[in-house]
Formats: sequence, C-alpha cells, structure tokens
Amino acid sequence: MVESRCGLVCSECEYKKEPYNCGGCVATNGNPFYGECKVAACCQSKGFGHCGRCHDMPCEMLYFYSYLDKEHGDNPPGARIEKLKKWLKEGLR
Repeated sequence: MVESRCGLVCSECEYKKEPYNCGGCVATNGNPFYGECKVAACCQSKGFGHCGRCHDMPCEMLYFYSYLDKEHGDNPPGARIEKLKKWLKEGLR
C-alpha cells in the first residue's frame, strides 16, 4: 500500500503520534501536520499516486529529502527512493 507520495513509510513515522497526529500526505491531500508538502504537491499536480511513477525520479527535491536533509532525511540515506522503486516494481499506483 502506498503510504506517501515520496516513499516515506508513514506507519513508522514518529509524527503520526502525539502531539502531531500527522495523517500523512495521501490522507491529507498533500497537507500533513506542518502544512503543504512541496513533494506531494508536485506529485499530485502530475497526477501520480507516488513519485516513483515520475520520469524525473529522483528529482533534486526528492534527492535532497532522501540524502541531504540533516534533520528529517532518511536513515539509511536513500530509503524513500528505494521504497518508491519497490512500489513501482509492484505496480502500486
């Protein structure tokens, strides 16, 4: 099941818990607890269910969040990009 536009596994995210109660970008139409997500907005504007369907994947924005964001980046780096590749291979939309 696709949990996010960018490949994050929302069910494992600490922001799903108190005090944030994040619904994730899929359930909130690209507006998780902190406001509009630029990655989700881009993905949705192109009509994709997740970024893995985009021919630009990984774009600069997704690459930044996956590898370079020191505060919220992936651990291990690139995890969300690998998840997107898996979703694409599985045919998830």
